[in-house]
Amino acid sequence: MASETKTPAKRITEAMLKSGMAQQMEQRPAELTENALVVLNRRYLTKDAERNVIEDTEGMFHRVARNLAFADTVYSDSTENFQRTEQEFYQVMTNLEFLPNSPTLMNAGNRLQQLSACFVLPVPDSLDEIFEGVKNTALIHQSGGGTGFSFSRLRPSGDVVGSSGGIASGPVSFIRAFDTATDVVKQGGTRRGANMGILSVTHPDILEFIKAKKDKDQLNNFNISVTVTDEFMEKAKKGEDYDLINPNSGKATSTLNAKEVLDLIVEMAWETGDPGLVFIDQVNADNPNPQIGRIESTNPCGEQPLLPYESCNLGSINLARMVNHQFGHPEVDWNKLAATIETGVHMLDNVIDMNNYPIQQIADITRATRRIGIGVMGWADLLVEMGVRYDSEAALDLAETIMEFIQDQTHRASIHLANQRGVFPEWEKSIYNTGPNSPMLRNSAPVTIAPTGTISIIAGASSGIEPLFALSYVRNVMDNDKLIEVNPYLEAVAKTEGFYSTGLMEQLAETGSIKDAQVPQWVKDIFRVSQDIDPEWHIKIQAAFQKYTDNAVSKTINFPANATKEDIHKAYLMAYDTGCKGITVYRDGSKDEQVLTTGATREKQVSAEELQHRTNGVQQALIPAKRTTIDRPRQVHGITERVRTGHGNVYITVNFGEGREPFEIFSNLGKAGGCDSAQLEAISRLASMALRAGVDVNEIIYNLRGITCCPAWDEGVQVLSTPDAIALTLSRQVGQPPRGELPRPTLPETFKSQAQELRDRGLTRAPRCADCNGTIEFREGCMACTDPACGWNKCN
Repeated sequence: MASETKTPAKRITEAMLKSGMAQQMEQRPAELTENALVVLNRRYLTKDAERNVIEDTEGMFHRVARNLAFADTVYSDSTENFQRTEQEFYQVMTNLEFLPNSPTLMNAGNRLQQLSACFVLPVPDSLDEIFEGVKNTALIHQSGGGTGFSFSRLRPSGDVVGSSGGIASGPVSFIRAFDTATDVVKQGGTRRGANMGILSVTHPDILEFIKAKKDKDQLNNFNISVTVTDEFMEKAKKGEDYDLINPNSGKATSTLNAKEVLDLIVEMAWETGDPGLVFIDQVNADNPNPQIGRIESTNPCGEQPLLPYESCNLGSINLARMVNHQFGHPEVDWNKLAATIETGVHMLDNVIDMNNYPIQQIADITRATRRIGIGVMGWADLLVEMGVRYDSEAALDLAETIMEFIQDQTHRASIHLANQRGVFPEWEKSIYNTGPNSPMLRNSAPVTIAPTGTISIIAGASSGIEPLFALSYVRNVMDNDKLIEVNPYLEAVAKTEGFYSTGLMEQLAETGSIKDAQVPQWVKDIFRVSQDIDPEWHIKIQAAFQKYTDNAVSKTINFPANATKEDIHKAYLMAYDTGCKGITVYRDGSKDEQVLTTGATREKQVSAEELQHRTNGVQQALIPAKRTTIDRPRQVHGITERVRTGHGNVYITVNFGEGREPFEIFSNLGKAGGCDSAQLEAISRLASMALRAGVDVNEIIYNLRGITCCPAWDEGVQVLSTPDAIALTLSRQVGQPPRGELPRPTLPETFKSQAQELRDRGLTRAPRCADCNGTIEFREGCMACTDPACGWNKCN
């Protein structure tokens, strides 16, 4: 009977101790998970010119620690100090207690040496300067960073350009220029960069901007947000009009009804996920350097409002490792947290000195303001360890307590550095210099809640301050075997409490939530996932963290597919009223990319019978007419290409018919034998049969292109798999571009109409991961893959 009085925190601690998980959390250096090793190998470990990995994880941490510690030699010639700093940096990373942002892990000590995650660039109202900004954007994306822009200074469309007598095309047209540049330049040689595009609600082109992503094929490399003032929000509540101001003349041009504009923003956010809102007056109230200028934009995920040319240098504390379980009940280890903060501030300040900035203006202002961003990850894990429900008053209290401590200790650590190295150069004119007892800070606005993306996978922690996204995964591996990966906290509790079963874990992987499972109620309360939590609690958590955060908070307010526009309207007002600096919402399914599926958008799932009934006409419409197979002549002519893939070199032969149309395909892996070769041969035979049966080659290219297994680079083109290699070779032979949207096969009108009906009923597919083709979700202000072994994140 005594066991019945145990609190959830006590039960979870006992489960962690019994399973050895608590002891493992204290292990130093920490043991990396299998998923972390996969992500590190794919994205972080140094590779040679042939893309072969040439360092291990220990080598990566040593590389980063030594490189960053070298900045200490600028301030002290003591070899002992340098070695001590290197060891501190190495330990805090290998213990998975603190990690800097991804560019630092990837580039510190390597050729690029570009260590910042993101930047804000100005967009002045001058054609020369606009395209200078496009060039700078390309340089930043090439070096691995993301960019934010305010287009509010550009004159509206239709305005007369005095220098030429021409007519201005307006901000939205120029955003497309930046979007195209992003499409062309691969970020860091591996992926496209992320952007934030911002426009003031007072700009005359604001309505066009709000609707800019209504066509979901436009501006796919941009998140967009509207900056709104306190005056606008108050007028929107009252339904009053406000002035639109021409930024070129500074004069009012017309008026709009604030409520109607906010309603349009809500409608587009409900439909597409964009735009978000930035409460710009609240942002500038905390601008640490107003003497330099007014903040007009943020980085791509919105957590870092920056002055033009500023960069953000971020790192995150793993809160999951800041808990002490040794007395049989969980306690926050405040001493460990304080020590971790001090090391983190030291590391990020060194990042500023060791950084190789893409352009000189960025170097100048970053060194003048010395912004850093100490943030957190593993918040959901901490709540589980403490036995606290995510959507509860206890969670809000704990969030404020921890963030107040983090902010205080971060400022103390920055003051300590300032005593050794001096204050940041702009300190004297900053908001911190208020008198004789002013805080002498080394870094301005040093606390930020940033998205953690793949570094949380490396740390084995939950993302940022988001809830848990899944409790169990089922992963298909070779020979169609299935591996079940379970949240380690849940697994320990389930085994200790006696309700663990393979069937239950498979059920959780399918449904995503434990709320309907046959488990104790306290388990349902503690192990809540994002879809279980009402949007208002997402906002409450964001506001609790914002209270003691110098910059802003990256957080996605998730809505189910059946959420109404009124729900989103309430969320926008609540975010404003509770002191948030911005808000990003995502309604499940609002960023769909394909017509038919029964996949990740579960809120409107239907039975298999109903799906069959609804799609029967579609299936009938897609039944092709009977084709006549062409006989193969004795002699044919063709070409053979070598394509480098993740499985080795593939030699692909394409033979042509009399009209030089592709007629058959033969493929061979350089390393003969095995399942890979057999599957490649099967694909080639089937493609050849299709071609000889008269199937349009574009249909074959379209269906093979984008299949992802082990991506590799081949002379500047990313080859996603051996099927993708065949598609690339075919596309080159028929004059199609190697990448870009290919023409889809023509579909009958009956299919189009019924497909639209399915879309209207909610049978849409969630976007797919660009690397592994898995499901992706919108979290921390960005699209990210749900598979922890992949780690793809559009904004990271």
